[in-house]
Amino acid sequence: MKFLVDAQLPYGIALFLRDKGFDVLHTNDLPDKECTSDSRIRSISVAENRIVITKDYDFVDSHILMKIPEKLLIVTTGNIKNRQLFDLWRNNWELIIRLFETWNLVELSKEDVVAQ
Repeated sequence: MKFLVDAQLPYGIALFLRDKGFDVLHTNDLPDKECTSDSRIRSISVAENRIVITKDYDFVDSHILMKIPEKLLIVTTGNIKNRQLFDLWRNNWELIIRLFETWNLVELSKEDVVAQ
């Protein structure tokens, strides 16, 4: 699995996934960094078969309407401290990976991980 982490999420998410052996880009790795457009993120996700990890709900709309990105992790925790986000990530990352073996849309909230 390959991932692309959007700008609203900390770079540490990408580092965590890299440490687990995954191929990961964060928007900060791209030439336009945090100014990378949603359309550019979508095109990279298609060209490189990457799962987009984002808080931006516009990606849910494009996923549902156009199947772009093909696979999406939407983070709906609201504004929480990075430490809380990393705790959620560490506690749920194995489940998230398993869900992507079957599902194309996964949501991570403060309370749950849900696949659609």
